[in-house]
Amino acid sequence: MKKDKAVWAFVIWLGFGVLALSVTVVAQTLTAPKYKFDATWPKTLPNKWKIGGVTGLAVDKDDNVWVLDRPNDLRDMELKAELNPAPALCCTRPPSMIHIAGHDGPGYKDGEVIGSIDPPQGHGMAVDKQGFLYIGNAVKGLNSVHKYDPKTGALLATVPRAPEVQPGAGAGDDAGDAPHVPGRGGPGPVGTYPAGRGGGGGGGRGGPNAEALAAFIAKYPPTTPMIVGQIEEVRVDDAARELYCTDSYLGGRVMVFDLDTFAFKRGWGAYGHKLSEISTDPHDRDYTPGGPMPKEFKGHLTLNFSNDGLVYAADRAANRVIVTKKDGTFVKEIKVAEFTGGGSAGGVMFSPDKEQRILYISDINNNTVWFLNRMDGTELGHLGSMGQNGGQFFGLHMEATDSKGNLYTGEVFNGERVQRFLLMK
Repeated sequence: MKKDKAVWAFVIWLGFGVLALSVTVVAQTLTAPKYKFDATWPKTLPNKWKIGGVTGLAVDKDDNVWVLDRPNDLRDMELKAELNPAPALCCTRPPSMIHIAGHDGPGYKDGEVIGSIDPPQGHGMAVDKQGFLYIGNAVKGLNSVHKYDPKTGALLATVPRAPEVQPGAGAGDDAGDAPHVPGRGGPGPVGTYPAGRGGGGGGGRGGPNAEALAAFIAKYPPTTPMIVGQIEEVRVDDAARELYCTDSYLGGRVMVFDLDTFAFKRGWGAYGHKLSEISTDPHDRDYTPGGPMPKEFKGHLTLNFSNDGLVYAADRAANRVIVTKKDGTFVKEIKVAEFTGGGSAGGVMFSPDKEQRILYISDINNNTVWFLNRMDGTELGHLGSMGQNGGQFFGLHMEATDSKGNLYTGEVFNGERVQRFLLMK
């Protein structure tokens, strides 16, 4: 009997050894995905549209792509076709939401525009399984998440929003309900970070608005159960019937609302801090690349959640991704290209395998998509570089993937375009 037990113990030990070896081998052989730039997508836009900077990107349940752009980025010289008589062949102002086919379908071809609506431009958007659109934009000067009908463009609902704007913040560059004059555009995109946007987020230290800001924070503390700052990101959890968004208040907060009623449910700050624990001290947002990480989110906070229930909040100005559970419980921190002077941790996506073993991070400063091992954050490779040729990026801002793992990207600054990269098997 003892001999039999000894044999079985050896077999079990050997089995665990083989399993551990196999897991090690898998981890060692995890490599970055291979993509091929698709020069055939999208097709030329209709009606002489010239797309503005891309501030939102989402793939719907049918694998078609919604693009949120900023028409107000366009300059006078790009809107000459709106004049009568037109002094040039191109172009005209596009709608702010453009629906582009991701494959051949009934009545349309891959890459063709299959629909559009024109709500105020904004920042961050998502689409649920029913096709409703959720856009982070400013209506009447106040920025929140708004739900729209994808066919009519009708505004259906609004996430609760503080009735005031933070002193010195204004409505932001995404305030899109300004009247449009044919042939008249804005100052246009810039070739690098706009002044004051390279790595900010804490804001409000000293200066003429210090007292007003202190009074505003006292009136709207970090626990305020509504949107206070600008919207940076929007995600929809259809299964849980929840809407996740990030606002820019106090460097960034993760806020979760009921998808059906828009009632506030929960929220947190960096490292899973409860809203009541978020510091209002601007020094807690100080960050030097390669130095200690700030205690709170620093600025331009985006997020996504994985199949296994983890939330990945990318703090762009601090070159990091903070991982929590869906209740805000802190799990780990992943640092991204710390040599960058703020700006490396942008949009978050995942590889198409069931385990989502690879984390995709779009980087607006290095103009590349980083591929990281989702388990330990190690770098596996990256895609793209600064430039204006097809397959390069100039202001890489947004990314999305379809059910096949194909990658879509959107650019601001001088890029102002969407591109597709086909996953190579």
